[in-house]
Amino acid sequence: MALPYRTRFTLHALALAALHATSTGQTAEQVTITGRLEPLPASVAGFGDTPLVKSPFQALSLSRSLLEDHGADALSALTRLDASITDAYNAPGYWSALTVRGFVLDNRYNYLRDGLPINAETAIALENKERIEVLKGTSGAQAGTSAPGGLANLVVKRPRGSDQSVVFLGWSGRGNFKAATDLERRLGDGDALGLRLNAAVESLDPQVRDSKGRRHLLALAGSAQPTSDRRFDAEIEISHQSQPSMAGFSLLGNRVPSARDIDPRLNLNNQAWSQPVVFNGTTASLRWTETLGADWQLQAHVMSQRLRTDDRIAFPYGCSAEEQWDRYCSDGSFDLYDYRSENERRDTLAGALTLKGRAQWWGLSHELSTGLSWSDFRLHPNEQIYQWAGIGQIDGSVQVGEPAPDPYIAAGRHERSTELHLRDHLAITQDTGLWLGLRHSALDRSSEATDTDYRQSFTTPWIALSHQWTDALLVYGSWGQGVESDVAPNLPHFTNAGQPLPALKSEQVELGLKFSQAHWNASLTAFDIRRPQSLDLCDDTAATCTRLIDGNARHRGVEASGELHSGQLTLQASGMWLRARREGASNDATNGLIPPNVAERSARLMAGWQFTAITGLSAHASVSYEGPRYVLRDDNSISIPGWTTVGLATRYATRALGHEWLLRAGVDNLFDRRAWRESPHQFGHAYLYPLEPRSFRISFQTSL
Repeated sequence: MALPYRTRFTLHALALAALHATSTGQTAEQVTITGRLEPLPASVAGFGDTPLVKSPFQALSLSRSLLEDHGADALSALTRLDASITDAYNAPGYWSALTVRGFVLDNRYNYLRDGLPINAETAIALENKERIEVLKGTSGAQAGTSAPGGLANLVVKRPRGSDQSVVFLGWSGRGNFKAATDLERRLGDGDALGLRLNAAVESLDPQVRDSKGRRHLLALAGSAQPTSDRRFDAEIEISHQSQPSMAGFSLLGNRVPSARDIDPRLNLNNQAWSQPVVFNGTTASLRWTETLGADWQLQAHVMSQRLRTDDRIAFPYGCSAEEQWDRYCSDGSFDLYDYRSENERRDTLAGALTLKGRAQWWGLSHELSTGLSWSDFRLHPNEQIYQWAGIGQIDGSVQVGEPAPDPYIAAGRHERSTELHLRDHLAITQDTGLWLGLRHSALDRSSEATDTDYRQSFTTPWIALSHQWTDALLVYGSWGQGVESDVAPNLPHFTNAGQPLPALKSEQVELGLKFSQAHWNASLTAFDIRRPQSLDLCDDTAATCTRLIDGNARHRGVEASGELHSGQLTLQASGMWLRARREGASNDATNGLIPPNVAERSARLMAGWQFTAITGLSAHASVSYEGPRYVLRDDNSISIPGWTTVGLATRYATRALGHEWLLRAGVDNLFDRRAWRESPHQFGHAYLYPLEPRSFRISFQTSL
């Protein structure tokens, strides 16, 4: 399940070994796995190739093969793999949203692609991603402005200097069918040139009704190494997805409807005039890497991302009959709106110039990285419709007429940032290390929606001390900051109209233990995160409002994970205990509240078994648990129960007819558990999303 520190044995290691065998001409029977595999690094933290097991932070490095073993085809599927990652308004057919350590990752600022910032308000294809990295906790030293829960980095597949052709066919859900290929070729003298093509087409027919769609991906990556010290990389990715999204359920008056009485296959976005959400994206990048002597490297990297979205839904929102605008009516009815945001255009241009290397100064060994980065993001004005259409019912039985369109122009937004960073890993002794990170960010932001134009700058530090207590045990402690930016709307009734708030600097203290031996490893981490909260404090008598910082959201928790490998058996587990509370607010009634949609207990467990009687056959069982969640933002009077699901999967790898063959099969939610999966409070409204019903998946892969 959770893979925080090093590559895994049995199931996941066999997948990597099978791919290696394909490129080297070995057979699956010739591949043996003994001892410990090389630990994985996570470049998202900014400390190069340092293995995670030796690093003073918590992160994941999840390979493409691992994701395929678990049937993960979207970022939302990461919630299956680690207890610290949970859902955050993950509506099927829409973009993925994640919560890490109880904080929602901001899709505008908490996602990177090969280390450069991207906008994740889109459907992200995974077929051309080598791995997904997730850094847990504050990320001010890595990303500047970002929410404090964590940071995700998508690592793109690049040519590896081999000739390989992989074909993939898969079926899942009610009728999802995907065909994909991964082709790699060496070109030129001495294999100095390489190309890698990833392509995928998928017909979408999930178990949720009225959600049929389609998607495709075409991605090409090339590399050239004219000399041993110089390398050029270029890649482009074109993606498309068209699919109706699933509207959420909600409270019925003051009660939570029983999940057993709700059909999880029902889509309330089922009007005759409902239209699909359409995501189109084109992303391209160029990277030049120059080796400067034995110890230094200079890299220049630029990237362009162009997103085009048609965001459309028959949107249930509130109950006008009972004047409750954050839930549905007690009789199961709700107000239904026609929402359409046509031709949303989000353009990002980003770049970085980075120098990194090793040096000996003042008798100490340093691993250094410094550089300049910049980004320019534009959300262009576009046409929107948001009109009341009629009254719907929670059983989806009512059809209402399509309202006459009355479009308006939604405002745009422009954001620019220039950032300097410095990171240093000092080896104080052979076993003790000091880790330093510093980032200075200068922002220039304007928004037509709030009629604001402001500039702001701040510096975010991070420091850690690690000690290798024994060959197997690492202990560490760290302190760091994250930062977010907010501004008061430039409206007449705001006393601080158009003025930016002081930088909202979150702080995290983390203490951890990491233990790793040949056949088992474990980690234990305690963290304490404080995040400033901004709100509008209004005086009804004076008819004025002031946007200000009012207290903190404080999340304290303990994370544990471990893996045991013994003969044919592999056990992997992760768990998180979280205490999330509101503190220091001017309104005493809100202090001590637990935020909505945050499970304070979660766990993941997987058991894998490698059969010896049938070479290449393995199976695993998985268990996921998440505790109760509260539903409302202003009080903790209503909650949804926790849930547990069980999954089974198997894989069979063999070599026949001169080729490698890989068959995977699995079932998720084996016992068809009915429960509310999450309770996001979105757009001022409480929503409920059910667990997906029991679903089967099977895939076939061959390496030619």
